[in-house]
Amino acid sequence: MTAPPLPATLMVTSGAHTDPGLRRAVNEDALLAEHPVYIVADGMGGHDAGDLASAAIIDAFRALAGRDDLTPEDVAAAVERAHTAVSAISAGTTRGAGSTLTGVVAVRQGGVPRWLVVNVGDSRVYRLVTHHLEQLTVDHSVAQELVDQGKLARDQMSTYRGRNVITRAIGEERSRADYWLLPIVTGERLLVCSDGLSGDLTDEAIRAGLTLGGAPARTAASLVTQAIVGGGRDNITAIVIDVVAGGISPREDDTTGGLPSGTDESATIEAATLRSARTRARRG
Repeated sequence: MTAPPLPATLMVTSGAHTDPGLRRAVNEDALLAEHPVYIVADGMGGHDAGDLASAAIIDAFRALAGRDDLTPEDVAAAVERAHTAVSAISAGTTRGAGSTLTGVVAVRQGGVPRWLVVNVGDSRVYRLVTHHLEQLTVDHSVAQELVDQGKLARDQMSTYRGRNVITRAIGEERSRADYWLLPIVTGERLLVCSDGLSGDLTDEAIRAGLTLGGAPARTAASLVTQAIVGGGRDNITAIVIDVVAGGISPREDDTTGGLPSGTDESATIEAATLRSARTRARRG
């Protein structure tokens, strides 16, 4: 589908696919892919109502779909609504409930259209520009902490025994979101996915799939199928977004990197979110 423009010259197409995988009876992943909002929520397996938790996150963001005037603060407010909704679901269960949240939202900051990347947990956002694949998010997981400490290689994360232990989750009141403001680049391809996809596909397989996959919907379905063939150990969800026109040139120097929360431009986002040290949550 072709999304409404933001601003008038921006043209974006997207496609999405989700599957329960080979080992789970219920698909606890949920997604929203309606411009300008592209998010994936992965309900925490092993908890009561994980599917309700992920659905509640989508509901918290649904009011943002179809708008062309979103600000970073609007996204931060939706994250706070999601925390409240999932906390309420968790309070009504015996074992608790939670979910990851990751994705991109097209916003305006200082009159300039940008992607706002948001992340809580270990689902991921990738960007492919001129055949270069970059992971835009940083996992909130024990495995990522070990990588940061030099105790685990990145390519060992998917086979690490504690790969499902995350350190932040929506519904945990002390789990804040990370945000990055990035330029929108003409010709770029973004992937928003649950860890069911990134856990069963290598970075090179993801890069190849995004490069050779064709239209966004076909690419999303192909990536999910490859993850199933690769093991299908978890629910698998993928959203693929193409910027057809209206962004900056891919030759610009500022196509990589961003503005992490805590910088002057995003300080108002940080103030609107729940802040404190990481809270560890386990997904079975």
